[in-house]
Amino acid sequence: MGWKAITRSVIGTSHKENNTPCQDYGACKIFDNIIVGAVADGAGSAQYSHIGAKKAVDTIINSFQNIINKPTQKLNPNLELSQEVVKKVFIKITDNIIKELEKEADKHKYEIKDLACTLIAFIATPQWLAAMQIGDGFILIDTPSQKCRMLFKPDKGEFFNETTFITSTHALEEMQIEVVFDKIEFICVSTDGIEKVAIHLATWQPHPPFFSPLRQYLEETNNPEKEDSYIQNFLESEKLNARTDDDKTLMLCLQI
Repeated sequence: MGWKAITRSVIGTSHKENNTPCQDYGACKIFDNIIVGAVADGAGSAQYSHIGAKKAVDTIINSFQNIINKPTQKLNPNLELSQEVVKKVFIKITDNIIKELEKEADKHKYEIKDLACTLIAFIATPQWLAAMQIGDGFILIDTPSQKCRMLFKPDKGEFFNETTFITSTHALEEMQIEVVFDKIEFICVSTDGIEKVAIHLATWQPHPPFFSPLRQYLEETNNPEKEDSYIQNFLESEKLNARTDDDKTLMLCLQI
């Protein structure tokens, strides 16, 4: 058993017009039969949020790599984790992210709020998945018992177009945690730039026809990181840009 995966981010049309950088960032890493991934969306109001998004994702990946590679504490793919244990792990990693953001802010004389971003992260083995979310965007999975299961409702805050960022004082209180004990067949993670086309916003239910071609693409593609024209063309398409002018990040993972 193993995984194949691809992550791509493209700048939104509004960011191009305003001459601002892509504030999304995503990355995943495969360790034999374990996969770790994270996606972050920098706050539009934060001047250096693109730096914060990358720092947050890199810290997640490095933190799990240290856990997985620890000689005395090898991660057992068959281990069934409790929600409480997973929450403690994600809180510790989030604390690490905040420390890294504080270092970055001190180094360049930023305020930490200038690095604000949302964050979705997960670790998956053949038998289970543990995931967290702070802010909006979404993570969706397929298992043998359920297709197109969205793990969390995106956090849109009290007022329209608001959300929680990892630098928010109440971030840990708003963090959503989920543990799934099942075979994880397919994972899709995205920033909020794709919510409008992937999710029925009135009910916050996923739109299955959006996800089926993405899974089929992974099933039919031997090396998605090198054969990425389908995903790249989709994210940059006029049809998609007509529906959303925001940055867009898409992460797709398939167990093989």
